Amino acid sequence: MSDQTYLPAGALPAPEPMNDGLDVPFWDGLNQGELRLQRCVPCDAFQLGPEWICHRCLGEDLEWAQVEPAGTIYSWERVWHPVTPALADAVPYIAVLVEVDGTGVRMVGNLLGATDQDVQIGSPVEGVFEQHEGYALLQWRAHG
Repeated sequence: MSDQTYLPAGALPAPEPMNDGLDVPFWDGLNQGELRLQRCVPCDAFQLGPEWICHRCLGEDLEWAQVEPAGTIYSWERVWHPVTPALADAVPYIAVLVEVDGTGVRMVGNLLGATDQDVQIGSPVEGVFEQHEGYALLQWRAHG
């Protein structure tokens, strides 16, 4: 199987920003084909999910920085039981926990490609922005 969309069109509601709007830059970035993470200006630590203070130094001077959508597989799982009936036809699929290069941030997404592919912890991956009507998701593809 080649690259695919794991989320069937219209099967699930679009992700919505938090009530405080703190994560709007993250979602806006995905919609524009960019990965944006919150970064602390004083200590240069990245974090996701966004907060009003830095997880490392407790500073309050935070900004959003565009980072390369690339990383390494930290953990993975082949999913056989869908989390919702809307994904019943999508199983099995591979969910990966990716550590984004140079940030220490770990993100979950699907690994595009064959569902029986060999997956190795530590393997490099690159981000793929999966467009849906009104929103985008970040998925991952084996690199190299």
